[in-house]
Amino acid sequence: MALEATVAIVAGLVASGFAFDLWLDFRRKPRPHTGAYAAGIAMFAVATWALAAGLTFGWQGWSYRLFFLLGAIINIPVLAVGSWFLVVGRRAGHLSLILTGAFAAISTTLTTTVPFARPLPAGGIPHDIFPPISEGFGPRLLAAIGGGMGATFLIVLGVVSIFRFWKRNRLLVWGNALIVLGALAASTGGGGLAIGEGAAFALSLLAAAGLIWAGYRVASGARSHADKKLSRT
Repeated sequence: MALEATVAIVAGLVASGFAFDLWLDFRRKPRPHTGAYAAGIAMFAVATWALAAGLTFGWQGWSYRLFFLLGAIINIPVLAVGSWFLVVGRRAGHLSLILTGAFAAISTTLTTTVPFARPLPAGGIPHDIFPPISEGFGPRLLAAIGGGMGATFLIVLGVVSIFRFWKRNRLLVWGNALIVLGALAASTGGGGLAIGEGAAFALSLLAAAGLIWAGYRVASGARSHADKKLSRT
């Protein structure tokens, strides 16, 4: 089995574990930011398994479209919705949810219907299957918009949260710092994909899933500790 396929399978396991962890948290205490994070990571997990299937058994049209839609376009904006709820508030979160929903509807329609510009290769991670951005509005432009803006929002909101809690809750700061690093790993991984570096892209998926999960656990533990201290006073 090729290195990138092995890494993709490990990344799929990590992302699936993280999605299940978030789902359990949401069941225990339903909160909009947890729900958005759970949805985003679930998309991340499905996209990673589609990648693993394509690398292991060969690419099919459905597996590549699923991988591209959930892994390159929608998942980062959905994660950013969670940060809008968490850092800015419910009003901003609901607005971002509406905008992201509209973006997801357009992206799903185009990604599932636009013809491929060239046949899928026998192996590796395809990176130029859809028509180029220069040919008009399509999945590759949507990936640039979704990945770029989504990662920017995640990083900016994470940095805002770091400054907000620097003096009050240092553990929460470190959790948010790990989430920012995970968002950076997810956004920069596309650079390797653009030049056909399959192993580098798969490693970026694994790093992103691991860092964001670790950051979420650290941040959640910090919030739980702060809530217990507040209840005692």
